[in-house]
Parts: sequence; C-alpha cells; structure tokens
Amino acid sequence: MGLSNLLAFALATFFLVSSPGPNGALIARTVPTSGVPAAFANVAGFFTAFWVHGTLSVLGLSVIIMQSATAFAIVKYVGAAYLCWIGLKSLYEAFVQKRTLPDAPPARPARSLRGAYLDGLLTNGLNPKVSMFYLALFPQFIPAGDHPVASAYVLVAIHSLINVAWFTVVILLFARLATFTRSGGFQRGLKGATGVVFLGFGVNLARFRPVG
Repeated sequence: MGLSNLLAFALATFFLVSSPGPNGALIARTVPTSGVPAAFANVAGFFTAFWVHGTLSVLGLSVIIMQSATAFAIVKYVGAAYLCWIGLKSLYEAFVQKRTLPDAPPARPARSLRGAYLDGLLTNGLNPKVSMFYLALFPQFIPAGDHPVASAYVLVAIHSLINVAWFTVVILLFARLATFTRSGGFQRGLKGATGVVFLGFGVNLARFRPVG
C-alpha cells in the first residue's frame, strides 16, 4: 500500500472523526460530569469498537449483516435504542434530578471507568455505519496486489489512532475549561443539550437506510 493511499485514507478518516457525531457528544458530556479519566475510558471504548468492526469486515461478517435485512435491522434498532436511552437519561438528569441536586458540582465521578468504557464501546459497536464505512473504503484504498487482511488492519489502525489523537485534543480542551464546565448550571444545560443531540442521533440511525 503506497504512501499516497495511506495519506488519502487518513484525510478521509480525519474528516469523519472530526465531524459532529455521537462520539463527540459523549465526550462533551463525560469530561465535565465524570472527569478526564472517564473521557479517556470512552475513547478506549471507541478504539475497541473500531477493531471489532474492522475484524468483522475482514472476516466478511459485516457483508452478511449488510445483505441480511433482518440482521441489519436488529443491529440498527438496538444501536438506535441505546443512543435514545443515553439521550433520555441525560434529559432526566437535566430536568428532573436538578430538583434534588440543585447547584452542587459533583465531588466524585458520576460515571465509573468501566461504565464510561462501555458507553464508548456500545455507542460505536452498535452502530452499523462503522462497518459500512470500512466496507465502502477498504476496496478503494487496498491495491489488488496487497495482502487484503494485513492492509485492512493497517487502515483500521490509522482510523483508530486518528480517533484517539483527535479526542485527546478535545478532552484536554474541555479539561482546560474545567472551572467553568463544573458549575451546576452549565452541567444541567449540557445534559439537556446532550440529551436532545443523542435522541436526534438515535432517531437518525433508526431511519437510516443503506444505499444500494
């Protein structure tokens, strides 16, 4: 695989990773409410999910899921339900729990590292668009003479590392604003906004139809 192919894939991946989506919304919610370690646990979940999707694509299982209307619908609706659950949970915390937790910033992480990791893993692992991304781009960037499995894993590694690098910058940026973002009013507003965003992503995923 030539350097030009790798750079082109890296550029396409960067635009995908840096565009607004469930991952960014999850990080934006986690840093001020649960802390930097929990946000990095989110990223570890993203990283794991990419390798799971990459492996499924390499093994051909993703193709089977995409070609089976039933299997695709199950994965899609489970993923949509999970995103909507995060959204509803955030809205509940913003507009219902505020009565019992008026304006005190959290003294301890609101999400354990294990829970934050699972949030990152499930947000990506239950999203069939990740597999579709790999299946759409792998054939375009893997030359005919290259070993398909090895080349595919190189591309997954590039995608994963760009994701880690991008969200490391995002996490550190939010951490610099920690004093502001830890206020009770900001957190309630953030949870409300996050809830709406995740509900939107969930509905969008539920309505998603693969082209072709």
